[in-house]
Amino acid sequence: MAPHDPLRPTDAPAPSARGEATAWQSRAIDDHNESDAELVAAVVRGEQQALNSIYSRHADACFGLARRVMVERTMAEEVVQDVFVRLWRAPERFDAERGSLRSFLLAQVHGRSVDLLRAETARRNREERDARRSFIAIDDLERRVLDLAQAEAVRDALASLSAGEREAIELAYFGGHTYRDVAVMLEMPEGTVKSRIRAGLLRLRAALIEAGYTTS
Repeated sequence: MAPHDPLRPTDAPAPSARGEATAWQSRAIDDHNESDAELVAAVVRGEQQALNSIYSRHADACFGLARRVMVERTMAEEVVQDVFVRLWRAPERFDAERGSLRSFLLAQVHGRSVDLLRAETARRNREERDARRSFIAIDDLERRVLDLAQAEAVRDALASLSAGEREAIELAYFGGHTYRDVAVMLEMPEGTVKSRIRAGLLRLRAALIEAGYTTS
């Protein structure tokens, strides 16, 4: 099915007087008796009715092709409208010696449809990439803020421990040392170091739970 609205090129001239309109009607004999080439020649002369006749003949085929390529009806209608407006503005581009007017119009429709489809696909891809980047950026920002908040909470929780517990935990978990290394550094039995770390971790966990950063 072709677009419902009739072709109305925005820059098509309108008859300026009743006599001029009557003169056109006398020229607009049954368009079925005129060839496409004759109608295009009339378009070259600026006769809008000739363009309307061409539209009546070929719009269905053009719209059918545009719809197959574009799928979306509104975009197909846009393509057909654009092709016929281009014919109105530059009818000399049609060369009857190189093929029929319908072939010319269909080629224009196909090319325009492909261009528009590619542009639309590129636009949607850009929007999707931008949306993903935005989501990732927001997610990264939230993670950084949460990490900073957690780091601050850990520092506060560590500050609540005894000096011995805090020192042992900092050496083992933040310094990367083994229990034996920590025992040597602090000059105390390894069992004592383990007990301090275990007790400190329990108090640290309780402080973080109270701050709302862990539930396990």
